[in-house]
Amino acid sequence: MAEAVVRERERIRVRTSDGRSAEFPRGTTGHSIVEVLFPEKAPHAVGIEVNGTIYDLCRPILEDASVRVLTFEDPEGKQIFWHSSAHLMAEALEALYPGIKFAIGPPIEQGFYYDVEPPEGVVITAEDLPRVEAKMRELAERDVPFERLEVSWEEAVRYYREHWNPYKLEILEELRGQPITFYRQGNFVDLCKGTHVPSTGMLRYPKLLNIAGAYWRGDSRNRMLTRIYGICFPEQKQLDEYLRLREEAERRDHRKLGRELELFLLTPAVGPGLPIWLPNGTVLRRTLENFLRREQLKRGYQEVITPHIGNLELYKTSGHYPYYADSQFPPMVLEEQERYLLKPMNCPHHHQIYASKPRSYRELPLRLAEFGTVYRYEQSGELNGLIRVRGFTQDDAHIYCAPEQLKDEIKAVIELTQYVFRIFGMPVDIRLSFRDDNAAKYGGDLALWERAQREIQEVADELGLRYTIGLGEAAFYGPKIDFIVRDALGRRWQLGTVQVDYVMPERFRLEYIGPDGQAHRPVIIHRAPFGSLERFIGILIEHYAGNFPFWLAPVQAVVLPITDAQHVAALQLTEALQQAGYRVQADLRSERLQRKIAEAEHRKIPFLLVLGRREVETSTVAVRRHGFGDQGSRTVEELLRWFAELNVPGAERAHSNA
Repeated sequence: MAEAVVRERERIRVRTSDGRSAEFPRGTTGHSIVEVLFPEKAPHAVGIEVNGTIYDLCRPILEDASVRVLTFEDPEGKQIFWHSSAHLMAEALEALYPGIKFAIGPPIEQGFYYDVEPPEGVVITAEDLPRVEAKMRELAERDVPFERLEVSWEEAVRYYREHWNPYKLEILEELRGQPITFYRQGNFVDLCKGTHVPSTGMLRYPKLLNIAGAYWRGDSRNRMLTRIYGICFPEQKQLDEYLRLREEAERRDHRKLGRELELFLLTPAVGPGLPIWLPNGTVLRRTLENFLRREQLKRGYQEVITPHIGNLELYKTSGHYPYYADSQFPPMVLEEQERYLLKPMNCPHHHQIYASKPRSYRELPLRLAEFGTVYRYEQSGELNGLIRVRGFTQDDAHIYCAPEQLKDEIKAVIELTQYVFRIFGMPVDIRLSFRDDNAAKYGGDLALWERAQREIQEVADELGLRYTIGLGEAAFYGPKIDFIVRDALGRRWQLGTVQVDYVMPERFRLEYIGPDGQAHRPVIIHRAPFGSLERFIGILIEHYAGNFPFWLAPVQAVVLPITDAQHVAALQLTEALQQAGYRVQADLRSERLQRKIAEAEHRKIPFLLVLGRREVETSTVAVRRHGFGDQGSRTVEELLRWFAELNVPGAERAHSNA
């Protein structure tokens, strides 16, 4: 009997998500398991998930496990692939620049980077990247394995003192007492927790994209390092497609189109990250606001307005100060005692509205909405047009409800958010963002957190949503549902969010009187479909390549008289369309018609309405539609009916023609 027990302990049972299982000797590597259970994926496997933890394929598995094989097609697989690519680039840099020092080299959403300190007297520039890239391809051809090396903390420190690297030594100080691993491929060794692909031969198609400066750990008091960005793919055709889309993304860049279409202005005279909305951009922004305002009105929201600054004590109560202190502008001191802060969030102000009078359960749910401007002190190197700014407006709302109303309110908010993104032709992925085990990151009672997370997941399941769970992605006061949209180029953007909050009602002592005559705490839902209007508009510009649908276009039509003889008719048509509620301009300049058409096309105006002698005599309009060309002649009545059909959100879907 004892011998049988020993034999049993020498084997492990491995299960797959589709219900298959098999026994293997204890210590079997992921390689062997993949070859047996996933033979079709074996040539493409980059790692394996074991009981929720990602392993290298070379790592032995010592216990019964549920496994999932990872390839480049999986998000986690891409991160493994690009992390390994960063190590390959580092090996190439070390071969080309002996004495170079490495800081950190993580994978990012699209590719990877490595921050490095070149040898003294050496400057690495964009002109050097092709040489580094060629070296990477040469090293990949050698197809050497990535080896995981477990070492003691003392060994690791000794290594980096001998191969002097202050950055790795600083990292090791923070890892004191934790398991330490190095990874080696070829002649290159790096401190790293993994995970990595089996060998460098999988990394044959790299492309180094650009080079920038980056302070060590993002602190301007530290040394400026050289950051090299790159990307890599398993196949050349994937790299070619990425470069094609990258070129298309550059053509759609919202900063370039914002200037060409006169939408917004960023000027050092005002300050970096503080956009000025020009007339066209203001129309675009107000149209989006009015669209959401109408939808909120249908759903029982009440709109409010709150100040741009508030007493510092308000944000201490909420926890936004000092929780977000590093990303806030410094407090303002008035009259040597009062301290104020530029508003980092709208919610503490809304809580004051709720608390301004006694509330009854009969008033709930109370839905307060605001297009409220908030301020964050982003590092100058992180600013990016409208995508990352220092002053931005949130389409914020806070729903105060009884606990028994919570799930229905979450469902209604999810429906609204999904509707919004359908209007813009943006597919949505959903992530349930929950807390991790780092209790210091979060406020409030753990039991209430667990309740909120359970309720969010129950709602998602009841609605049949497909979702992932992101541990550690929760807000500091509650779990949330994040809506991650894909634009016309397939890029992913995290936009809308729905957050369940049991913490703020406690901090602000919010109450309502229930049917039992007793005081109860409400639950708060924080909700913002667009998120930041600035960021959303920047994404929309690129999503549509500036070709906004008719209902959203800042200028919907331009009237083009062929000669001066049609000026009066052109003004009459323009006024008639404006009176009907459309955004129309008349171009009365004494330019040739073809030049006017070319300029209007460049401005991406949806409709060009041409008036010549024949059109005036027959009371018609010659119509050209941007991206579609000549549409023939229409009467004004026909044109108005056409405009009415198109002037509805969602009547046109995103299209990519420029």
